[in-house]
Amino acid sequence: MVASTLAKIGEIRRAQRADGPAAMLGIGTANPTNYVLQEEFPDYYFRVTNKEHLTDLKDTFKKLCRIAGLEKRFFHHTEQLLNANPAFLHGTPSALDARLDIVAKAAPELAASAAAKAIARWGRPATDITHLIVSTNSEARSPGADLGLATLLGLRPDVCRTVLQLDGCSAGCTALRLAKDHAENNRGARVLVVCVELTITTFRAPTKGTASAPSSRRRCHDTWVGEAAQRAAREGGVDIDISFNLPRFVAQNLERCLLDASGALGVEWKWNDLFWAVHPGSRGILDRVESALGLEPRKLASSRTVVRDYGNMLSATVIFVLEELRRRMDEEGDEAAEWGMMVGFGPGFTVETMVLHATKY
Repeated sequence: MVASTLAKIGEIRRAQRADGPAAMLGIGTANPTNYVLQEEFPDYYFRVTNKEHLTDLKDTFKKLCRIAGLEKRFFHHTEQLLNANPAFLHGTPSALDARLDIVAKAAPELAASAAAKAIARWGRPATDITHLIVSTNSEARSPGADLGLATLLGLRPDVCRTVLQLDGCSAGCTALRLAKDHAENNRGARVLVVCVELTITTFRAPTKGTASAPSSRRRCHDTWVGEAAQRAAREGGVDIDISFNLPRFVAQNLERCLLDASGALGVEWKWNDLFWAVHPGSRGILDRVESALGLEPRKLASSRTVVRDYGNMLSATVIFVLEELRRRMDEEGDEAAEWGMMVGFGPGFTVETMVLHATKY
């Protein structure tokens, strides 16, 4: 009787699982329409925050902006919105509700514009989507951007929704890992992954002794190696604390994480034989990754292009990298690498890894 029951359960489980591995069937990206050129950003930032008298701090910030190597910073907020909400600039407790109210409307709209592109490339109706995974560091409420997005896209009422909130930069890779698990363990599953980020929850004025400002944002296994990055939702908004040791942590621990990920598959390869989708937290991190793994410069070209054009967009960044990587692989044709690695870095310090396989249709 027990053997018969176990056999029946085994049959049910096999029937529920997909026959093959998960695949990405479409990618879409979108940015807010507002942007500031990087060379103009220090003047803009200190002007809109009414801190132009902090000349020493502004000079230091200009140096940091030149080192960052960005070209544009995209924002949902405008100067008019900041003028109408002065509490945003000082991180006062009264500002949090107003920030979240803005995100509640803007995040689903931005996410829907990107998701619509991905669905169009996929070529099937949105009602065929069975699972929705939304990652964001811009809000911490329920229901959140997931419900608003499902409504805008016209997803069916029984779509299975999963939300990742305040998981930092690595959340884009985490969301894709969860999508893989959903797709491979639920026969017929069609999973939509959305990463949406807005700076409105982090934007505030500089203070003396601090020479940092919010980055431009839109939208495995974990390894603890120290307090390299932290995120916290507080009364005045979302605080970000990133250690200067982060690039060093990456260089010291990344290869071990990659060996664990590839070793589980029973395969061996040289790092330069792979294609790479690395979350570009900064140019410094990419430089450290390149040096630690002995990568040829072209291997991180997609990540460098994204960090130059958009900066660090938290969880959404890796989606932009995958889109740029797809474009480059289309140009390379048969010369493109077949196997690759996706890597994300997040709070904790967290390293999220996934082995990728390029399928040509």
